[in-house]
Amino acid sequence: MYKKTSRVAIAAATVLALAFGTAHAAQPNDMPPPGGPGMHQMHGGHEGGPFGAIMKLHDQLKLNASQEQQWQAAVNTMKQNRDAMRKSHEQMRDQFKAQQNQPILDLSALHSARQQAEAQNAQLREQTSAAWLTFYNGLNDQQKTMVSTALKQQFAKMEQRHEKMKERWEQHRAAKAASAPAQ
Repeated sequence: MYKKTSRVAIAAATVLALAFGTAHAAQPNDMPPPGGPGMHQMHGGHEGGPFGAIMKLHDQLKLNASQEQQWQAAVNTMKQNRDAMRKSHEQMRDQFKAQQNQPILDLSALHSARQQAEAQNAQLREQTSAAWLTFYNGLNDQQKTMVSTALKQQFAKMEQRHEKMKERWEQHRAAKAASAPAQ
């Protein structure tokens, strides 16, 4: 009986891992992006993250025609790649839903689809980062200083939020440990 129980537990853990992997691909809007300044748009609007800070600076940067062209190219690349990543996630989610109707899950197919989507998304993130770096490298030193200052402020805010979350989690663990019965 122990063997059967452990096999069921292993199968359940595998399904959960795949499900959480799928859920990970649909990160919440407030999660920091892995790909650089332009990637925050992947997770929400202009209001937050490093990209939000740059969007607020757009008019202050007083871009020349060439710089504005690089800006627009970066924004367009970012939007196209965001849409491609969303489509990829939807396809992966649809495949998972289709598998749920089967009596036996094809975990290998789900894993393979997830790996393929991650590889494609990594390429898209790299393209977006490259477009933003091209824009950034086209700025003069004064403009780079403005962008750098805004990004540093945004990173400091992100660090503060991270520390608050860490404190709350530690308090939650302490409360949970205090309420647990002694063994």
